[in-house]
Amino acid sequence: MPRPDIHRLGVKYRRIPILTIGRDVYLDTRLIIAKLNELQPGQETAHLSVATTPEQRALQQLLQVYIMDSGFQRNVVQLVLLNHKGLNDPAFVKDRAEFIGGTTFFPREALEAMRPEAVRVVKNGFEFLERTLLSDEREWLLGTEKPSIGDIEVAWSLVWLERVHGAIPDEWIARGEFPKVFAWMERFKGVAAKAQEELGEVKTLTGDEAAELILGSDFYEEEGQVKEGDPLVQQLGLKKGQLVRVWPTDTGVNHKELGELVSINEKEVVVEAKAEEGGSTRVHAQRHGFAVGAYEE
Repeated sequence: MPRPDIHRLGVKYRRIPILTIGRDVYLDTRLIIAKLNELQPGQETAHLSVATTPEQRALQQLLQVYIMDSGFQRNVVQLVLLNHKGLNDPAFVKDRAEFIGGTTFFPREALEAMRPEAVRVVKNGFEFLERTLLSDEREWLLGTEKPSIGDIEVAWSLVWLERVHGAIPDEWIARGEFPKVFAWMERFKGVAAKAQEELGEVKTLTGDEAAELILGSDFYEEEGQVKEGDPLVQQLGLKKGQLVRVWPTDTGVNHKELGELVSINEKEVVVEAKAEEGGSTRVHAQRHGFAVGAYEE
């Protein structure tokens, strides 16, 4: 549904969470995790292991690609939506259809028709983990002492699926058939719960309070440059300071960021967006999974 607390920062993006550090706003969980991982180690990362070997780093990236780019996550979304209470709310259905970019998932009959294929794809994911990475009794996917970003890449999707009653069909994805996967999920939830408990109570702000705090802060990152050798920069003739749009290529394609181009390279694009009530933020997005285009009135 619409997110006015985010929109008042000048951000059109609809998915949560987002991360703000100072006046820098980071979109998409993958970029958020990467940015948090760059911070100095502290209490927040005490329960994580870092991928150190080339094999671990490669596997970590491949797990991200598998979850996000192979269709696995899209099929998880289908199973979650079919069992979501909002499916009985016309306003929710209309909003989701617009957000996803069409009526592919709706109405309920369409979701039910797609369910067998979604179950097959998700079950293949469980089999992949059970028969390969977890088959040697390791506790974590990369063979690390503690969970790594590789575990987060996979676990958040499966734990979300598990939390929606009925989304995991017991007759096809049973705990008895995939004991190692479900045990790994329990370990992950246990570590997450312990970390949350150790952090203590997190201060909650209203949207107005958060906007005031963010917009009153300095920028966290130094201003980058537009990489002139980037193929898209050359093709579109992009220049620093010109108005551009940035948008996700999977869902939420109708909600495009508008701002002055601050920097762009092969990994990330940054635009400075005007907040609704004055001031600005720098909005960061990955190049992978996001499109960039020159603004045309």
